[in-house]
Amino acid sequence: MSETEGHRNLRRGRNLGGLMMFLASAGACLGQTNPGASAPDAAKIMAGVYQQDTSRDLTVRATLNVIDKEGKEHKKKFTLRRVGRPGDSKTLLKFTDPKEIRGVELLSINRKGVTDRQWIYTPAIDRVRSIATRDRSEPFAGSDFTFEDVAERVLDDYAYRLLNSGETIEGHKTYKIEATPVAPERSQYKFVYFWVAQDIPCILHAEMYDQQGHLVRAFHGSQLKHASGMWGTRRVEMSSPQLKTKSVLTIDGIQANTGLDEKLFAPEMLGKEK
Repeated sequence: MSETEGHRNLRRGRNLGGLMMFLASAGACLGQTNPGASAPDAAKIMAGVYQQDTSRDLTVRATLNVIDKEGKEHKKKFTLRRVGRPGDSKTLLKFTDPKEIRGVELLSINRKGVTDRQWIYTPAIDRVRSIATRDRSEPFAGSDFTFEDVAERVLDDYAYRLLNSGETIEGHKTYKIEATPVAPERSQYKFVYFWVAQDIPCILHAEMYDQQGHLVRAFHGSQLKHASGMWGTRRVEMSSPQLKTKSVLTIDGIQANTGLDEKLFAPEMLGKEK
C-alpha cells in the first residue's frame, strides 16, 4: 500500500474498519462540581465538568460499536490513557481489538489557546503522521467521532451562554448551554449546545452545528455511575443525523492514579511496545 493510499484509507476508515474522547469527550462527563442553585453562570457550570476530576492520570477501557446506515455493526475495543488535568493534558488512545485495527494509536496534546496537536500511528504502513488542522473534521477510523471530538476540550477555548433550565433528560433537570469557539478557525463547529444535569452536573446531551448552522452530530450520555469520587456516564452515543449513522461507546473500566509515565506520551513513542 502506498503512503498516499494509506492516508486516504485512514481518513475513510477502510483499513481501520471504523472506531471512537472518549471522547476524551466522554471524559468530559467523568467529573464535575455542583455550581450551586442560585443565579447559575454558564461558564461556572461548564467548569464543573473539569474540576471534580483531580486525578493525576487516568486509564479507560472501552468498547465502540459503529453502526452504519444499513444497521450493520462494527465492534472495536480500545484503551485510552491520560496524564495531566483535563484541558491541560496528553491522551493516548490505542485499539486492542479486532485484529485489523489492533495497534492503531492516536496521541493528543491539549493546551489552552492552542489547536490540539495530534499524531496517529498506523501499523499497516508502520508510520506516524501529524493530523493537520484541516483534517480535524474528518471521521476518526470510520466512526461518528472526528479527530477534534476525540481530543479533550479546553474550557477557556469557548464562550458560554445559558439558554434555559427547564428541560429534563434521563430523568434529570438540565441546564442548556451554548458554547461558541473563541477562535473559530480552530474548530469545525460554529457552536455546540450542551445539556448539563443540575443535581449531579454531568453532560447528558450535546448537539454540534457546522459553520453553516446545520446539526451534524448529536451526543447522548446514559447509565450514570459514581466511582472514585467522580460522576460519569458509562454509555455514550454519537450520531450523525445527516448520514443516518451512529457510534455507541461503552465504558468497560476506569482506573485513576496508577503512575503512568508521561515520557510514553510522545510522537516518537508511538508504535513502540509499552
